[in-house]
Amino acid sequence: MALLEVRELSVRFGGVVALDRVSFDVDAGQVVALIGPNGAGKTTLFNVITRVYRPSGGTVLVSGRSVQTIRSHHVIRHGLARTFQNVALFRSMTVLDNVLVGDHTQTRSGWLQASVPLPGAVAAESASRKRALEMIDFVGLGAHAERPVATLPFGFQKRVELARALVSKPRLLLLDEPAGGISHEEVDAMARLLRRVHTDLDVTMLLVEHHMAFVMGICDRVVVLDFGKKIAEGSPAEVQRNPAVIEAYLGAA
Repeated sequence: MALLEVRELSVRFGGVVALDRVSFDVDAGQVVALIGPNGAGKTTLFNVITRVYRPSGGTVLVSGRSVQTIRSHHVIRHGLARTFQNVALFRSMTVLDNVLVGDHTQTRSGWLQASVPLPGAVAAESASRKRALEMIDFVGLGAHAERPVATLPFGFQKRVELARALVSKPRLLLLDEPAGGISHEEVDAMARLLRRVHTDLDVTMLLVEHHMAFVMGICDRVVVLDFGKKIAEGSPAEVQRNPAVIEAYLGAA
């Protein structure tokens, strides 16, 4: 069953066509990569899915529901979470506090209850803290929970952002360049971690990535964009052999 359906999606910024009638599905349980040269429209597509941008045409469905019917600040309540190409963390806050921000959809006490130390609010805060610490342990940062994010290396900050997304219990996780800006050893470790996210937490993933070995190692299917158009789709091996993909990355012979 398709968890995510992208149908004839177009986005225009004035005279610039960022996406041109792009269509593809992501089935529940899959790991799908969205690849293409810089400027191909990959992050624009993520921004449409998460309601940052409105499409000029077409639609995006999550579990059969159009994302355009969901308020942008309610997207996470519908099982969508994302990370960013440039990590978007509260740098002066601790790892734990950053991850707790992602748990707000799981906490049932409102601001009034939280402002008064009533038993229900105390219990909700304790449960939220427990969930956040469990997810921090899951991404391998248990020893760093109380450290300010700004003191951590970039690779660790990416893991904090991943933990913040995962604590919301997403059905679909959007990852914008999870291997970007980290060392070769960290890339391998991130690949292993994302495999655990997929298998242990049963999370469907759509990722944007330029690191081809990383993509080919963890993804079931690959969708290729070039200048806003879908030029190929298939298994990693099929996409690697596709002449249109080779030309998009290497140029015509």
